[in-house]
Amino acid sequence: MEPGRWSLQGNWLEHNGMPISVKGMTLVAWNRDNWFTMATKLIFPGSDRSEISLVYKGRLHEGERQYTFLLQHNLFGQIEGEGWIGLDTIVQRYWVLSDRQRRSGFETVYRLSDDAYYLSCGVMSGHSLTSTMEASLERQPLK
Repeated sequence: MEPGRWSLQGNWLEHNGMPISVKGMTLVAWNRDNWFTMATKLIFPGSDRSEISLVYKGRLHEGERQYTFLLQHNLFGQIEGEGWIGLDTIVQRYWVLSDRQRRSGFETVYRLSDDAYYLSCGVMSGHSLTSTMEASLERQPLK
């Protein structure tokens, strides 16, 4: 993803539940050595659901299409993951470290344009899907 400030808006769905609205903001930054940081905060307007914050850190090696990352999740703790960059998609999978529930997840980010993406993701516990989210991401203009 391109560096900048991205707004997120979509729906969250949990097992046997109705979709709930989710909104958020993502900040993406890159440095000269191809290290990236992505910080996301999700809120659930009109719901008593707790906010979710995520901070990704990883490095894309020159000429590579695969990478690894570390993720700090306010509810799950330390997470490790890997990503693949396709022509129009970024696919990531991750696993929660030292987790008795064996939680893991996946994300697919589809590029609509340089300033718009569509995100589809899910969280699993063992072999069961526990939640999914679908959302639009739009890069905000610099002020």
